Amino acid sequence: MKSTRLPKALQDMRTAGIIEGWSYIVLLFVAMPLKYFADMPLAVRVTGMVHGILFILFMYTIYQAMNMAGLTQRQAIKVFIASIIPFGTFFLDNIVLKEYEQKS
Repeated sequence: MKSTRLPKALQDMRTAGIIEGWSYIVLLFVAMPLKYFADMPLAVRVTGMVHGILFILFMYTIYQAMNMAGLTQRQAIKVFIASIIPFGTFFLDNIVLKEYEQKS
């Protein structure tokens, strides 16, 4: 990758994506097994609420990236789809950020 500095909106989207991605992994691979195998439904309730808030924050950063950094609708859709696939947000660099740096 080139050493092009990313706009703050894309940096924020990238950071929010990584945090949201980890919360999704914890929800799926820690909280859900605790709920179903250890009879601890509170794990999903708490983790699910935190993940939901982080997901909404991530969607907001996508919106901001569209308005402030020139993220296209097509790229935004790719990022959204990545956010609903486990481990998907960890590939944001390959989905959007490389395309941005190639344009610069």
